[in-house]
Amino acid sequence: MRLFGSLYERAITWARHRHAVRYLAGLSFAEAFIFPIMPEVMLAPMMLAEPRKAFRYANWSLLFSLLGSLVGYALGHFAYEALKPLLESLHLLAHIEEGVANLRKDMQAHALGLYIVLAMAALQPVVPMKFVTWASGIVGVPILPFLLCMLIGRGKRVWLLALLVRVFGERAEQMLRKHIEWIGWAVIVAIILLAAWWFLLR
Repeated sequence: MRLFGSLYERAITWARHRHAVRYLAGLSFAEAFIFPIMPEVMLAPMMLAEPRKAFRYANWSLLFSLLGSLVGYALGHFAYEALKPLLESLHLLAHIEEGVANLRKDMQAHALGLYIVLAMAALQPVVPMKFVTWASGIVGVPILPFLLCMLIGRGKRVWLLALLVRVFGERAEQMLRKHIEWIGWAVIVAIILLAAWWFLLR
């Protein structure tokens, strides 16, 4: 959090504001394609303040994350197309196009593996969601499977947080803080194993 300390503190302040739900919606929307701070930074304090509304807050966050993911998808697609002349002038386009074409072939041949990787990437907090949404737009992942993967991945994150708050209350925050490193690395290992499995099937 050293690089984004001020943004982190601002998000905590927003969580205590009377318009916190609006800020949460805006943060969830922007984080899906550009903002560097995860919505859980606001979600956790809001849920702890009103545990009975935990799942309501989770659903608001999820809805606007999905809307934001569509923006990221569109930006990935249209920005890539717009940058093609520049990339070609730098003699980079052919190499990038080859990589994108290979990913598209892999997507057609091993669609299920790709969708599992997408859902896992949306689930864990280490890979920013914006990278997933932009990359999906560039490669051309079909929109409905893309949204389903985002729904599963991001939904598990916010619903799990809501469940922990409802069951454990303030102890949930302590548990997450204590074990966040282990959770993060475990998910990274899972993603690497899934990616290796996907490429080995090629």
